[in-house]
Amino acid sequence: MRGGRVSPRHAGPDARRVMLLGGTSEIGLAIVRELQARSPREVQLVGRDAAALQDAAASLRAAGAPRVLTTVVEATALGQHRQAIERAISELGGADIVILAVGILGERGGLPADIGAAAGVLEVNLVGAGSLLMHAARCLSDAGGGSIVVLSSVAAERARRANVVYGASKAGLDSLAQGLGDALRERGVSVMVVRPGFVRTRMTEGLAPAPLATTPQAVAGIVADGLAGGEHTVWAPRSLRWVMLAIRHLPRPLLRRINS
Repeated sequence: MRGGRVSPRHAGPDARRVMLLGGTSEIGLAIVRELQARSPREVQLVGRDAAALQDAAASLRAAGAPRVLTTVVEATALGQHRQAIERAISELGGADIVILAVGILGERGGLPADIGAAAGVLEVNLVGAGSLLMHAARCLSDAGGGSIVVLSSVAAERARRANVVYGASKAGLDSLAQGLGDALRERGVSVMVVRPGFVRTRMTEGLAPAPLATTPQAVAGIVADGLAGGEHTVWAPRSLRWVMLAIRHLPRPLLRRINS
């Protein structure tokens, strides 16, 4: 790898260097702030909007982060991902924790009215996010280790008509992350999949909150604890683990009646 080297000793919750892919994500930034509150962090924010990245960087500096850098790249610009990730890691001096928080919600419901826009959701949430994930994983693997946090969703666990396209995109990303975690474990790279339920953010503004709705800050605390405990999968809130266990075993005719 052409970027900075990562030591397996620094691949954990107290690791200093953090890269956030989806650098303006409310949940992603909440995770960085939670990690920063527990130990000083140097941060690289990677995203598509330069001005929004600068605002996010300023907020992290105000929260006490000693160094915050930014890198601009589009999730759909697949040909630019390798160079952007390697440059971002090199500028940071290495990456101990990579957080993937790339995603858009898109149209809810079953067959979308705008199929082109729905394909765009798949392109961002699965193809683009998956490309960024694999390039970051390759860099950490080549450098000797690190931790990756992948923001998935409970929507990934079983197809439901209330969010067909979004759920499909997250299911694909969730599967990719789990497989990479198994494949890279012996190379010192750990992958933790995060499955939040309804989170109150800009993305969900205007939608009726689902049961067990939560906040970015609550998700962040669960993620930080999961890193500290070496977990491979966490739910937010934690009780969703048992809810989704029941939903996974519901007969399909009964599940069809569930709209959310």
